[in-house]
Amino acid sequence: MLKKISPLRRMFVLTPPLIAAGGLPFSAAAQTAAGSAGTLVVGIAAVPRHLNSAVQSGVATGIPAAQIFASPLRFDHGWNPEPYLAESWSFQDDGKSLLLKIRAGATFHDGKPITSEDVAFSIMTIKANHPFQAMFEPVERVDTPTPQIAIIRMKSPHPAILLAMAPPFCPILPKHVFGDGTDPKTHPKNTLPVGSGPFKVLSFNPRESIVMERHDGYFMKDRPKFERLIFRIIPDSAAQALALEKGEIDLIVGSVTLAQYAQLAKAKDVVLSRKGGEAIGPLGWLAFNLKRKPFDDVRVRQAIAYATDKDFIVNKLQQGITKVATGPIAPGSPFYTDKVERYPVDLKKSAALLDAAGLKADASGKRFGMTIDFLPNTPDNSQTIAEYLRAQLKKVGIEVTVRTSPDFPTWARRISTYDFDATMDGAFNYGDPVIGVHRTYLSSNIKPGVIWSNTQNYVNPKVDELLAEATVERDIEKRKKLYAEFQRQVVADLPVIFTHVWSQGYAARKDLVDVPESIWAPMVPFDTISRRK
Repeated sequence: MLKKISPLRRMFVLTPPLIAAGGLPFSAAAQTAAGSAGTLVVGIAAVPRHLNSAVQSGVATGIPAAQIFASPLRFDHGWNPEPYLAESWSFQDDGKSLLLKIRAGATFHDGKPITSEDVAFSIMTIKANHPFQAMFEPVERVDTPTPQIAIIRMKSPHPAILLAMAPPFCPILPKHVFGDGTDPKTHPKNTLPVGSGPFKVLSFNPRESIVMERHDGYFMKDRPKFERLIFRIIPDSAAQALALEKGEIDLIVGSVTLAQYAQLAKAKDVVLSRKGGEAIGPLGWLAFNLKRKPFDDVRVRQAIAYATDKDFIVNKLQQGITKVATGPIAPGSPFYTDKVERYPVDLKKSAALLDAAGLKADASGKRFGMTIDFLPNTPDNSQTIAEYLRAQLKKVGIEVTVRTSPDFPTWARRISTYDFDATMDGAFNYGDPVIGVHRTYLSSNIKPGVIWSNTQNYVNPKVDELLAEATVERDIEKRKKLYAEFQRQVVADLPVIFTHVWSQGYAARKDLVDVPESIWAPMVPFDTISRRK
């Protein structure tokens, strides 16, 4: 999970209703549309900067972008790739080339045919501009021998390449629109893009709505099911849940918050699901700044781990809707192992480790003070966990100050410039570890000013070697062994204490059918969703 992490976590303020495509105040238009046979209304929390996921990561952009753009592949709930814009694919040259056969007759929203030239342009644009540089780093070029054949040429085998072909990462852009020489990060079409997916954009009113209509030329037969798709941007989670309960919206996707679960659990016309999104893998953690004393001493980090009750966090603070995290790879991933040190709660052991580190308690029982920051406005309520740690760590003589950031930019600036002792936040795994996990632990990814890089300043040559080997290893069982050893090493070193994993899932009106539950949900096309008659 972990995407920079998702802009879904930023704080936003409600604004007065704007005028939607139909000419009515949006709130009235949405209330009319929700529950209708032809329109699907989805509540989302964040305001996307724009709608082009080729140059922007995160759920806020990724959810609407997956409706606008098709990707070469999609994935089922079992991590198996499925045909999408590419009807078939195969590896060549000992894994250094990936051949994609593009569907004949597929068109963009403006009627122009989708060809291998568009695929090549899109992949090289993503390689040059997307924040997740590891996704396409080995890609050298994309050959286009025919309009329907694209061959991705890589300098070395890249097992992560198939997951990088999925909707969150590989939107196929029209070269005739985005290839005009304008910087793709600031292209004027990013807000109203011409796409290749099931829906085309009619209007994008920041902080209010995104209105789309069915692309009649979509290459998937009899899809999408709805004529219109409306995203209502509702930053307040309670208001979002109330809108669903009252039937003003049909669906809430992504991280359904603790408060929303409690609010909607008794709603008779609402279904709550925790299925889907395993590839996103959102991990919560307490991350240390290893440049600061005493956190450079692993015994101190171990002491804090032994004082932290993960079961209490999951079962009490989060009401059992999350899972205990054991390491840097989330459960559900094919590379996950639980064969790591677990640090069961043991306050005596914690105190002994602090004594061994030379941090003796004074007459008042205090050993040292520390500040814990937390990411504001998170679905898993990082502030509550930070406040719990303040009380819990006092039992072993650590005096905690919880520092509040007024907004995401303030928190990100503090953490990325190493102005912190420890921070309660987390990150997404994003499918293959090469994409979302390596960034936190590679010593080469210590980048001042870049949030969700290796902001812990963690350096272990053994970990660097393991990750380098796993990046190119094509044998799945050998990769699993490399990542198992990596997980054991990171958990032993404890640059972060892994606390919990929360599901993506969704909350939906009971009459909705076939809400996506794949490993990439909710950043997937909503072309299968229909309404029960």
